Amino acid sequence: MGRTQGTGPISRDGEPASAAPVLEDFDLDGDRLREECGVFGIFGHPDAAAVTALGLHALQHRGQEAAGIVTFDGKRFSSERRMGLVSEHFSTKAVIDRLPGATAVGHVRYSTTGETILRNVQPLFAELDSGGFAVAHNGNLTNALSLRRELIRDGAIYQSTSDTEVILHLVARSRRSRILERFIEALRQIEGAYSLVAITNKKLIGARDPLGIRPLVLGELDGHYILASETCALDIIGARFVRDVENGEIVIISEDGVESHKPFPPQQMRPCIFEYIYFARPDSIVHGRSVYDVRKLMGAQLAREAGVEADIVVPVPDSGVPAAIGYSQQSGLPFELGIIRNHYVGRTFIQPTQSIRELGVRLKHSANRNVVKGKRIVLIDDSIVRGTTSVKIVQMMREAGASEVHFRISSPPITHPDYYGIDTPQQDKLLAAQMTKDGVIDIEGMRRYVGADSLAFLSVDGIYRAMGYDGRDPARPQFTDHCFTGDYPTLLTDLSGQPTRQQLSLLAEAG
Repeated sequence: MGRTQGTGPISRDGEPASAAPVLEDFDLDGDRLREECGVFGIFGHPDAAAVTALGLHALQHRGQEAAGIVTFDGKRFSSERRMGLVSEHFSTKAVIDRLPGATAVGHVRYSTTGETILRNVQPLFAELDSGGFAVAHNGNLTNALSLRRELIRDGAIYQSTSDTEVILHLVARSRRSRILERFIEALRQIEGAYSLVAITNKKLIGARDPLGIRPLVLGELDGHYILASETCALDIIGARFVRDVENGEIVIISEDGVESHKPFPPQQMRPCIFEYIYFARPDSIVHGRSVYDVRKLMGAQLAREAGVEADIVVPVPDSGVPAAIGYSQQSGLPFELGIIRNHYVGRTFIQPTQSIRELGVRLKHSANRNVVKGKRIVLIDDSIVRGTTSVKIVQMMREAGASEVHFRISSPPITHPDYYGIDTPQQDKLLAAQMTKDGVIDIEGMRRYVGADSLAFLSVDGIYRAMGYDGRDPARPQFTDHCFTGDYPTLLTDLSGQPTRQQLSLLAEAG
């Protein structure tokens, strides 16, 4: 892992873990799936900015690079956008006082498109002929570059490199008279995944893409309606969950209450499976399912599919914990915290040399030697991306005295990149894709690479069984699972410009 000499890891039995290309420049943070973004909006509340800041704090796990809030006080819009965490910038009275008004929209960001610079921080704001318009976006538009080129040719002037700005321009150039009609006209031109929250001088607007890939919920606090990415943002402020915003739905919140509009042809919902595996907070409820309970069920299913003789079950914290509990309960093996996570390390920690970077995993994870020593352990994680961190975690367990390390992953191998708001590496950087030949994944090669005594993943069918289905039905898919299957549910115009046969079929079905 992070080898500059070209040597690969050595497995416990002494075999060289070859067959995988050397992955240069170890980057602990680059070996995880990156959060997308989180959105929050509230209408008519006297402390709108403060409530929004609390909601964003609960959604911080969805993006830690930047945060922003835009408010409207009946006369003017106010905006505060900052690089860094919500608690670093929106926890003081002075900042909240600069955001007057009873209507607010907020955003936490991890950049999947656009650079990490202040001009890309959302919500984005523009003055339209009908008044101010601020929008926050979770997801990714798969035709944003094509639309951007077209809009620039028509005279549009861009202020950011974020795909979200496309939506602002499309709304601005619409000749429709009502803001709802302009918003719908803009949405009809975009592809990909989105949950949007926007405010005007009279309304709070929420929208989900026709497949419902990204989540959005409707809540209520003291008679004031809220839109948020997850229910945990409602819980932190004591708000009541009302319902999920449906796929393809636009909700308009005003002094008249909540209106629902469904301007798109109906399609079967396909929410992103990674919300359940990794992204959503464990205490959130996503489409009626407890994320914590689903992750435990995935761990239990993993134990059924890939049980092994061992002494203890050890999670890779924090994301592996619920699955490890499920595995432990199903297998009867004791659950132990064999790895302790340090929660106070960020990306800004100085890593001046390659050798120090390679020690970086110990900044976030430390072995609990008294628990691990002399034990055969089942090590549970939620995914393997590049594989570099997995190598270091397994090595850490060896050095702590584990007699055997059996690595179990509570999701299938990631063989395809994401284009809907998750920052996955390109395919040639994904370990499972590197180890795939003629459509067959070399699990044994992956095992040798990470240095474990055994390695197994939860099957795709197992994911669906944990979600309450008999298995995956290719004729009627329930979730967006393209990272495992290559089944992309929308056009990927910016990727190739050449739709696949399946994508053409989807277009025909949509009319």
